[in-house]
Amino acid sequence: MNELDNKSINFLLADDHSLIRQGVLFVLEDIGFDYEVFQASTLQQALEAVRTHAIDIAIIDAHFPDGNSLSILPEIKKISPEIKVLIFTGIDENVHSLKYINAGANGFLSKMNEEDEIEQAILKIKNEGEYISPVTQALLMNSLHNGKQIDPLSSLTERELQIARMYAEGHGNLEIAGKLDVKQNTVSTIKKRIFDKLKIENIVELIELIKDHS
Repeated sequence: MNELDNKSINFLLADDHSLIRQGVLFVLEDIGFDYEVFQASTLQQALEAVRTHAIDIAIIDAHFPDGNSLSILPEIKKISPEIKVLIFTGIDENVHSLKYINAGANGFLSKMNEEDEIEQAILKIKNEGEYISPVTQALLMNSLHNGKQIDPLSSLTERELQIARMYAEGHGNLEIAGKLDVKQNTVSTIKKRIFDKLKIENIVELIELIKDHS
């Protein structure tokens, strides 16, 4: 029998958008088990809640104004090894879910899912201790054969990674060419290669990848 079956469950809802937290509250009400909810809108508030309350299940967004929740997952698990963490986010599951699972999350759920899937994910976390969607299951299988799935930046050469980081820091083609003493069209060619390898289309997506994997 699962240790959460016959007790009131303490939830932490951590998201910087109150409407998202409210939506999860509605789902918890529909499920109908006995629970108490603590809320956080920043990473620091989330950590403080884990330190001061016996949280059983934490439902946490990926990105907050004060950082990425990847940075606090190891600390959450250190404070409370038994806590179950469900990442509930709008970022692309295909690109990001494995690194959260590898950092200690017990599940990864997209905000794009229908309400019944969100309910199922919460129930699986409660009853089985994890929620692995079909998408993430496939990624886990692929990662056994291809380590690049876990860190897409590992597919870049050293020079490509250097230029990718310069773009992410806000440098343009001309500035990068000047700093590296190469032709501007060489930089443009490398930029296209970076985008193709990472399967991205713009600098905003590149910045996200650099931020998530640095």
